[in-house]
Amino acid sequence: MIPDLVVLGNLLVDDLVFPDGRTRMAQPGGAALYASLGASLFGLRTGLSSWRGTDYPRAALDALEARGVDLEGLLEMNRPGLRTWLLYEGRRRQVIHHLDGPTHADVSPEPEHIPAHWLDAPAFHLAPMPFDVQRRVLAVLGQRAGARLSLDPYAIVREDTLESWRQLLAGVDVLFLSEDDLELPGTADDPRAAMRRLAGSQPPGSRLRLALLKRGARGGVLYDVSEDRFTEWAPRAEHVVDPTGAGDAFAGGFLAEWLRGATIERALQQGVVAASFAIEDWGAGRILAASAEEAAQRLNTWFVA
Repeated sequence: MIPDLVVLGNLLVDDLVFPDGRTRMAQPGGAALYASLGASLFGLRTGLSSWRGTDYPRAALDALEARGVDLEGLLEMNRPGLRTWLLYEGRRRQVIHHLDGPTHADVSPEPEHIPAHWLDAPAFHLAPMPFDVQRRVLAVLGQRAGARLSLDPYAIVREDTLESWRQLLAGVDVLFLSEDDLELPGTADDPRAAMRRLAGSQPPGSRLRLALLKRGARGGVLYDVSEDRFTEWAPRAEHVVDPTGAGDAFAGGFLAEWLRGATIERALQQGVVAASFAIEDWGAGRILAASAEEAAQRLNTWFVA
């Protein structure tokens, strides 16, 4: 089977630490997990390309397969994988890799790790990985005629990295950013100006069409580059337990509808629904258990089509 969307990224074991002292250890995580769940929740045929360490919980992978996510692109490391501390500090968080484990690049798929027939997929999403890895993958995928490419950065967009990011993003259709990713001067006071500066100053021939800034409990802002137009969205949830993975689930849900040719507004609504499941339990527990029927009901109850 050739997926409708191939998600490339990491499967990490997360140790969560919150400002009030709560902790949650050894959670199955990684942006690729949440993005795959967000897309497949709405029936998009999704394939996952990643490395799996021996310590990654098998139950999470079984749940992915039960959702219909194709794991043909999953490679076994035959040793423990990368484990991370997620330290939440108000609106932002720090990601700190455990010592004595593999590097971030070691657990990130390179172009040659993608199943050959998956290269004919109509869309690819690059979850956060080291900049050089994302650059190498895009160099190969950018040669696939008609393929749509989206990217979520790991390397921070700052003044000293801005030009490198502009060059890379010229080969991407959709950019997903979080507030952790964007540190241009004035971003906190005027995020729209920062987004316009990053996405709206592309070199000739750039394919970048959409940039989305995910702002957690404050929703987010979408920038349509070609139309120089901003659209805001608000979050929704039944209740909030753990924000981990919400932005990645949002990206998967958004892409599932946008790739089908829906309006921007409807794609945003679907992203909001996907994120709402991610935050309702520790780790990926709730979104792993969510059904397509639940997602459709929530979408149609919360929003008018």
